[in-house]
Amino acid sequence: MLKKIFKRMLITIIAVIALIVVVGLLFINLSPQFGGSHTEDDIARYSSSENFEEGKFINSVPTNMDMSTGDMLSTLVDFIKGVPNGSPSVPIPVIQAKAPLSESDSLTKLVWFGHSAFWLAMDGMNILIDPMLGSVPAPHPLLGRSRYSDELPIEIDELPQIDAIIISHDHYDHLDYGSIQKLMVKTKQFFVPLGVGAHLREWGIDNSIIREMDWWEEEKFMGLELAFTPSRHFSGRGLGNNFSTLWGSWVIRGTQHNLYFSGDSGYTSQFKEIGEKYGPFDFAMIECGQYNKRWADIHMMPEETAQASIDLQAKVFMPIHWAAFTLALHSWTDPVERVVKEAERLKTQIYIPKIGEEITITNDNQYNYTEWWHHKDQ
Repeated sequence: MLKKIFKRMLITIIAVIALIVVVGLLFINLSPQFGGSHTEDDIARYSSSENFEEGKFINSVPTNMDMSTGDMLSTLVDFIKGVPNGSPSVPIPVIQAKAPLSESDSLTKLVWFGHSAFWLAMDGMNILIDPMLGSVPAPHPLLGRSRYSDELPIEIDELPQIDAIIISHDHYDHLDYGSIQKLMVKTKQFFVPLGVGAHLREWGIDNSIIREMDWWEEEKFMGLELAFTPSRHFSGRGLGNNFSTLWGSWVIRGTQHNLYFSGDSGYTSQFKEIGEKYGPFDFAMIECGQYNKRWADIHMMPEETAQASIDLQAKVFMPIHWAAFTLALHSWTDPVERVVKEAERLKTQIYIPKIGEEITITNDNQYNYTEWWHHKDQ
């Protein structure tokens, strides 16, 4: 009798596991979230890049991404346990923005959506940078944690016509399928790293408005000068396709101001190269969040973020990649508290706006802010 019961239990367990595997494989293969795949012509095109070797894109400086089995297990346990103050106790208040963001061609303005997403008004144009405007940075809501705020500074439907969308890399917290689906009908041009065009084409965007770029490539667009510059990171949206597309940072130079956007990056000597070639920058948006000593080569510590601003020759820098999602094992305020302290020590200018606050780039570098993350209602 016990043998029969055990046998039935075993069959049930095997059936459940098989069902989970089948459902998982169907989801991975059928869900549009995972993006497109590369054709032979694509691979041939990427092969001309110095940053593409043996079928994968590479970092040009040594970058360790190996984790021991012990590290992986301890990381999983730590994520399950969580950390104190890992997310705000109440939703972060958001300032509501309105279009048009700038009515004057002489003004350069930004609105931060939290994490790394921005709306930029520059020289009369509307540009979105890494517009992850969804609620969960994952291929399915059940696979991630929700945004800290209940609302966005402005809903996608209320945004004006978008002249360009700029993408740093294809991770879910930077390239969001749902956001792109809503934005594609009002966007004139997409600027993306090599390989990311395959995702956009899979999602229904015409190849004629996709410009894929390699590191150090430059492009002029409606009077703006764009340069795609290196970062120290990786890519991938599915199982086994890490390094399948390129990653990087962006220089955006207009008639009045010169901006830098880091995307995701570990600390690298390439910041100095970028600063020497394209700096000084009037305003730099630099990654500061989702770090850990176990992946220190691909995400900067806050102290490194402050140093990077000096390397880049940034007159003012803003820490980004925080205040929206919990993707690492530090408190949600640790990035800003540490980077403020280091900026003071290094005597470099820092600015930390509220989410949704209208940021006007100034020539006198005067940016005042309150320590809003300390307020009790945060």
